[in-house]
Amino acid sequence: MALEILMPALSPTMEEGTLSKWLVSEGDVVQSGDLLAEIETDKATMEFEAVDEGIISKLLVAEGTANVKVNSAIAILLEDSDAEDATVPAKAPTLMTTATIAPTLQVSATTAPVAANGTRIFSSPLARRIAANKGLNLATITGTGPKGRIVKADLSTAASTADIAAPSPKVTMLTSTNAATVEAMYQGRAFKTVPLDGMRKVIAARLTEAKQTIPHFYLRRDIHLDKLLKARTEINKELEQRGVKTSVNDFIIKACALALQKVPRANAVWAGDRVLQMEASDISVAVAIEGGLFTPVLQDAEVKSLSHLAVEMKDLAARARNRKLAPHEYQGGSFSISNLGMMGIDNFDAVINSPQGAILAVGAGKKRPIVLEDGSLSVATVMSVTMSVDHRVIDGALGAELLNEIVSYLENPLAMLV
Repeated sequence: MALEILMPALSPTMEEGTLSKWLVSEGDVVQSGDLLAEIETDKATMEFEAVDEGIISKLLVAEGTANVKVNSAIAILLEDSDAEDATVPAKAPTLMTTATIAPTLQVSATTAPVAANGTRIFSSPLARRIAANKGLNLATITGTGPKGRIVKADLSTAASTADIAAPSPKVTMLTSTNAATVEAMYQGRAFKTVPLDGMRKVIAARLTEAKQTIPHFYLRRDIHLDKLLKARTEINKELEQRGVKTSVNDFIIKACALALQKVPRANAVWAGDRVLQMEASDISVAVAIEGGLFTPVLQDAEVKSLSHLAVEMKDLAARARNRKLAPHEYQGGSFSISNLGMMGIDNFDAVINSPQGAILAVGAGKKRPIVLEDGSLSVATVMSVTMSVDHRVIDGALGAELLNEIVSYLENPLAMLV
């Protein structure tokens, strides 16, 4: 019996990937758990393990092939010695990891329609005929057949919405963006086309979805850092012999983690029809890498020391830049931090990392004139922060309470050490 080995979905956002390297050859005998290939996802390069055992009959995709769609066949595995079975896959593959959450695709007839983005639409011949007769757009219909195939029953459901008026040409022109339209606008001007890799496509899709669907509101505060900077200097002297050095960002991580414990209703994520209130403070921290960014998660940050957070953050950031993070290291979290202050940015507004409830955008700490309580003038190191908040999860007063706690910890850093 022959099985198709399919391109796995190694992260929830993965829709396609690059088959970087085969770790087996045609004719090799493999057991469950053997490594088959290295797959480059939108986030990292990961090893792909076998679930079934048998003989590798045929490698269908060459090493280095990019844009291989999730669930497309990449190899044939024989369960017995009958080589003729290799051309007739007998059952759906089981070669998937526990992280598989992705669109399901299947081999389609040559007459299958294609969506505007070039993706093949899988549908039965009867469904295509019915759609053509009724003027239905198959790209707008969700299939319920095997592996997402559109079947006759799906068309009867869609028929009830077929009379909805299409948007006017003007609306279509304003809301749709495609390469041909944009390139036509710059005809005669020199430019270089930069294809989007998997990570850039995912970032574009997720940020667009976040800004369109999450009701953001913004809370801003200035934070005096002089006490924190003094405490950091003293702590780093003590840690010098251990080769550990804390950063201002480590203090920010700790302050946010403790603040979420003091305001537990704000330690929450949006789950569609409910809010999940988290117990631990799992803090995501944005790390810029070439071509995009990662948000590795520091779990249980509220119980970890500053030195522990410093070491862990350094490790996560290094592996993020090398795309070596495992999915569980960048998924989840209830609160994010994005710090562009180290790049000289005074302040900015960050986009919420769905499904999290809030993100703190951190600007640079700079010397500024301030007015003391007695009316006299002085100079202090001041850092501006903006907290973007999902109004579905956190109301204004609750968000203000959370930000006040974060400010309090940062302006009184010894409170984080007791």
